[in-house]
Amino acid sequence: MYQTPYHQDSIADKSFLITGGAGFIGSNIVEYLLKYGAQKVRVVDNLLTGFAENLRAFQAYPNFEFIQGDLRDLETCLAVCEDIDIVNHQAALGSVPRSIQQPYATTQHNVDSFVNMVYAAQQKGIKRFIYASSSSVYGDEKALPKVEHKIGQPLSPYAITKLSNELFAKNFGDLYQMEFIGFRYFNVFGPRQSPKGAYAAVIPLFIDACLHDKVAYINGDGLQTRDFTFVENVVQVNLKAMLTQNTAAYNQVYNVGCGGRYSVCELFEGIRKAVGVDKQPTFREERAGDIRDSMADISKAQTLLGYNPLFDFQQGLTITVNHVREQSK
Repeated sequence: MYQTPYHQDSIADKSFLITGGAGFIGSNIVEYLLKYGAQKVRVVDNLLTGFAENLRAFQAYPNFEFIQGDLRDLETCLAVCEDIDIVNHQAALGSVPRSIQQPYATTQHNVDSFVNMVYAAQQKGIKRFIYASSSSVYGDEKALPKVEHKIGQPLSPYAITKLSNELFAKNFGDLYQMEFIGFRYFNVFGPRQSPKGAYAAVIPLFIDACLHDKVAYINGDGLQTRDFTFVENVVQVNLKAMLTQNTAAYNQVYNVGCGGRYSVCELFEGIRKAVGVDKQPTFREERAGDIRDSMADISKAQTLLGYNPLFDFQQGLTITVNHVREQSK
């Protein structure tokens, strides 16, 4: 992956902090930064939902550093921000269902940790702060495609935590002249997304079920639609945000998707065909807190950040299935 550089100027003079860097999206950003010669790439992760194995290949890089720590602790946040130029905050306790079952933990990890990190960055003189929001903030807003300025009422504690991140970022940007850029991710998938655990995402679960003849569950009727977005597109927009000099792009939140949508049934069929098995899904009751339909208007990110998703849904699905198949050998 990352055969194409998404930046023009050298990053050899910049030090990056990736929170949640042992997770799915974070580790992909780390891979890119190391491949293209960043001066320093520091990862902090509590390994609650991230995996040390995602970082194993990076240990050989002299410019890579891993700190196991919990961002609910302010002193940890202050320590990891030392000598850093740019913060990329991917750490979070994900999953809408988990947030409904564990609202207290979700709030601690997603709100308290976010405020700690923003405060620590400000204290250490870091201006550029990139962070992960979520398409879940659109809540019960039914209009498609989703546009950044039009959101509804959140449908889960997870969505509320992500919306609060956006509000804190706007406030800190105004108060302390910091440069925040937030991303509302739309159903990101790709290599290193784990099928393990009770709150695993649907794509790795479907791939695992098709490869290993397990039951593939679809919640509800399967006709709910999503803007499934390959992770390399997400890495691209993060790089553009971390390095942009377009002042109009600062203190904004952006949709990150592909601008298309597929039903969950279509998703399963695509994975089934890519794996090459004859298999039927098992339907069960729909999940509380889920948005029915989702599709991103990505024109804002295209205009202000130069975002250009190079991998469509089918290409990303093929790459992901092939990766999982190789890892399974």
